[in-house]
Amino acid sequence: MIVSRLELVDFRNYVTAAFDFHPGITAVVGLNGQGKTNLAEAMAYLATLDSFRGAPTEALIRVGAEVAVVRATVLHPDGREVLVELELARNGRNRVQVNKQRLGRTRDLLGVMRVTVFSPDDLALLKGGPQERRRFLDDTLVALAVKYDAMRLELDRVLKQRNVLLKQAGGWLNTEAEVTLDVWDAKLAEVGDRFGHARSVLVERLAPMVSVAYEELADRPSTVDLSYDPVWRRTGLVEALAASRTDDVRRGVSTVGPHRDDVEMAIGGLPARTHASQGEQRTLALALRLAAHRLVAERVGSTPVLVLDDVLSELDQRRSTALLSHLPEGQVVLTTAGVLPDAAHPDAIVRIESGAVVG
Repeated sequence: MIVSRLELVDFRNYVTAAFDFHPGITAVVGLNGQGKTNLAEAMAYLATLDSFRGAPTEALIRVGAEVAVVRATVLHPDGREVLVELELARNGRNRVQVNKQRLGRTRDLLGVMRVTVFSPDDLALLKGGPQERRRFLDDTLVALAVKYDAMRLELDRVLKQRNVLLKQAGGWLNTEAEVTLDVWDAKLAEVGDRFGHARSVLVERLAPMVSVAYEELADRPSTVDLSYDPVWRRTGLVEALAASRTDDVRRGVSTVGPHRDDVEMAIGGLPARTHASQGEQRTLALALRLAAHRLVAERVGSTPVLVLDDVLSELDQRRSTALLSHLPEGQVVLTTAGVLPDAAHPDAIVRIESGAVVG
């Protein structure tokens, strides 16, 4: 998959801009604060309908504008050329068009374009809370198959309804509330068990690929382990919810399920979050992204666009060289505020200044 052209209108600090990308490596160069990460964010947003910086929609629209537009021309491996257009509204609904045909739902855009982003914030995969690691797994599942987006939304919907009921109960269930809670428990167990199984299979597939990627980036033999083994999966969510009901009612919140899970990561048999150095943690975060990228390319049959957003500035020369030497085949967009490493060998260079292309 190749993005040949990207156009932005009133997106972040861009009034209007157009970028032509090389099928190989395109380096985007500019000082800090000029719009390099905004460009990476726009590309990723078309693929995920979410900001990898965690920004709300209104933050993506330029100050003083009511609507932002992100438009991309995407070339698929089978020769198809697809024009993707996303209109973000400060007020009202966002709109999406594919080849000038409006989609009924914005989320129908998922799967049309796939992008993997490496950013300095990826260190949160190791240092952040469990929600960061759950998001990584779930975003990878959606990149593999769009059906997991619907499953994730259904899980969120059921959890929200169950939590509303628990909060309204005020620590005590009458007969009517208990019957209603039984219904939501059954719904949560059904979708939760399926989602937990999908995460488990994903981790089993990712684990050996992460280990290989880590060794490539660290340039030395290493033992890396990933484990996803929530206690509730050993008995099933039905039994786990029944066992936690008293506590859930007392606390007014669902305490068991996929929304509370975590992924354990270890390097050399020791927990990576607490025992690994910052360099090791950053290497493992990159290995996670690289493994997910390779898995999606392998399973989907189309290599996602790879965006390296100012990652090289966070790595020493050895790790930078190792990363660039082991990039998978496909299109790469590399942003940097400094001098390009000798190992980069870009096919094209785009220079950005104050939200505009200057060369």
